[in-house]
Amino acid sequence: MLKKISRKVGVIVIPPIIFVTMKLLWFTYRKKYHYIDAPIEGQCMAVTWHSELLISPQVYRKFRKYQNTSAIIAQHYDGELIARTFSFLNIIPLRGSSRRGAKSVLIAAIKALKEGSSIMITPDGPKGPRYSMSDGAVSLALRSNLPLMVVNYKPSSYWMLNSWDRFIIPKPFSTLEIYHQIIDISGMEKEKAKKYLTEKMLLYALT
Repeated sequence: MLKKISRKVGVIVIPPIIFVTMKLLWFTYRKKYHYIDAPIEGQCMAVTWHSELLISPQVYRKFRKYQNTSAIIAQHYDGELIARTFSFLNIIPLRGSSRRGAKSVLIAAIKALKEGSSIMITPDGPKGPRYSMSDGAVSLALRSNLPLMVVNYKPSSYWMLNSWDRFIIPKPFSTLEIYHQIIDISGMEKEKAKKYLTEKMLLYALT
């Protein structure tokens, strides 16, 4: 009972704290952008590793301030915290993952795409393995036939949590080397697309 109450309070109190912390840290960083490919307008699928979620959504919103965007987020307590934090960035959660609610979230994502929304997804979420590529992420990308916006970053100084994804928290006033790519996997076979996208996403990831 106590755990249930604490979680109910947590999903109300914790997300605003996370968001404010994200923004305060963001303003302290020195940011260097590396445009491997020029930013594009309109719909896309935004793809990032789970460990980079502190920074990547903020980079996305820098490039796409007004683009309607939904994010596929897992159906568990941590996912609820992420979903409510993303709401402050005007990113609408679609709840589900490859483990839970896969069919329903795929239907919701396809509907959002048809309505003109972009989709944000972490292909190694919700529980890894780290830097793995899920079938669902690639299948949705192939079906949508949209360009993939990939954001990676490397901080000059950081903390790395002892979690499955080795979550990265750049230290205040560090320098962020931010890498922006546009990837096209249209027409590829699924396994080839998984391998290709994984290779591209690992080029500039912190390993």
